[in-house]
Amino acid sequence: MRIQLLPSTFDSQGHATLEQRLTCFLIDERVAVDAGSIALALNSEQRENVRDIIVTHPHMDHIASLPIFIDDLFPTLRSPVRVYATPEVIQLLDRDIFNWNVYPRFSELKNDYGPVMEYVPIPAGKEFKIAHLTVTAVAVNHIVPTIGLIVSDGKSTVAFSSDTSETEEFWNVINRSKGINAILIEASFPDSMAKLAEVSRHFTPASLERELRKLNHNGLDILAVHMKPAYREMIIDELKALKIPGLGVMEPGKIYNW
Repeated sequence: MRIQLLPSTFDSQGHATLEQRLTCFLIDERVAVDAGSIALALNSEQRENVRDIIVTHPHMDHIASLPIFIDDLFPTLRSPVRVYATPEVIQLLDRDIFNWNVYPRFSELKNDYGPVMEYVPIPAGKEFKIAHLTVTAVAVNHIVPTIGLIVSDGKSTVAFSSDTSETEEFWNVINRSKGINAILIEASFPDSMAKLAEVSRHFTPASLERELRKLNHNGLDILAVHMKPAYREMIIDELKALKIPGLGVMEPGKIYNW
């Protein structure tokens, strides 16, 4: 499985930087998990291939450029962009984003070839298929309805925590899985901001360390994501100090293979 955390910030020469302000993962060049930077960072070939997007929750850093992506492709789409989300999140997207005020309700529109956007409801806790992938969505503990994901291509399995704080079922599902190659897990704030992390339901390195004690698997990659750019270096130093085997930081733009 080939996964890239798409970059979301660029320097004055147009080169991607390491700061992660928006979240979008690209799997095997065709399926996206979240859509924060999807309209900003995909190359032309990827734009032609990606028609399946899983939205884990409706916070702006995870959906910011989804409407722009569909808007850009509107006249040329020969099949709809399929937006997979729980019914609660679909309702929020329809109410707050695709509402004719912020953006058109693309799910009601067609181009010369047919519909341009389709909502696909996904049930938490049950396997479903997206393209060549098998996906299980698991509710996690954030301040809005949010799902983590267990994604398999039949050979490799990768877990995405999305935004969360202390949670249980996510780890139960991972521990029941026969093999996990990697976990992509958030670490948003440094330890000095534990109070803010708690009220906003995010991890610090210290709370992430406690959470990882629930993991039964060994020998897998654990990559931290969703680090607030202002505290990135501080968080990285605190993660390194934990000396947890396999724990590292996912770099935007880099391609990872499992």
